Amino acid sequence: MKSKGNYYWALFLIPLVFVGWYFFNKNEQKPLRTLPYFGQKNTITKGDTIFHTVKPFCFTDQYNEKVTEETVKGKIYVTDFFFTTCQSICPIMSNELERVYKQFANRKDVLILSHTVAPEEDSITVLLDYAKMHHVTDKRWLFLTGEKKHLYEMARKSYLLNADEGNGDPDDFIHTQNFALVDKERHLRGFYDGTDSLDVSRLIVDINLLLEEYAYKEKHP
Repeated sequence: MKSKGNYYWALFLIPLVFVGWYFFNKNEQKPLRTLPYFGQKNTITKGDTIFHTVKPFCFTDQYNEKVTEETVKGKIYVTDFFFTTCQSICPIMSNELERVYKQFANRKDVLILSHTVAPEEDSITVLLDYAKMHHVTDKRWLFLTGEKKHLYEMARKSYLLNADEGNGDPDDFIHTQNFALVDKERHLRGFYDGTDSLDVSRLIVDINLLLEEYAYKEKHP
């Protein structure tokens, strides 16, 4: 009888051990895929690759606070360029970004930086009202203004969101529907059409993949 009881206990325990092993290893597995790197790459003498990196920046957000590369240190962020009086692509883009904002409501390491391309019109007060219109209640979605030349240089040279030539003078204007996904080291990891809900859904998937990539790296330094 005793051996029979041990047999039944074994039948009960073996599946539990297997289930525990499965979930432990599932959490240890690498992400299903990793995101590519975008932008010009340079190779140094040892063979290591230096990826395109977003340059240092300094802007002012809707709360009248300075936002620099230190603000996004250790964070993943999505960036775009818009203006508040736009009646074509910008409202669609902002609505899609609101979806991203809500999706990651519990993540302090996922931000959105929306830069105005019309700083002469989009004052801090205007940006704050625009943020409230999109139900922004914290600092996870920042609406930025600053010097036009600096804004336009970031859009073209750092985020690679616009290929048109320009120097940010009064006649220069950027109007793009593209979003960029930036990792914690300020490398570009994806581009998305902000007017396409399916492409923004792909952005949400990619943010989760990037979070998984960092979670794995933390466990396997």
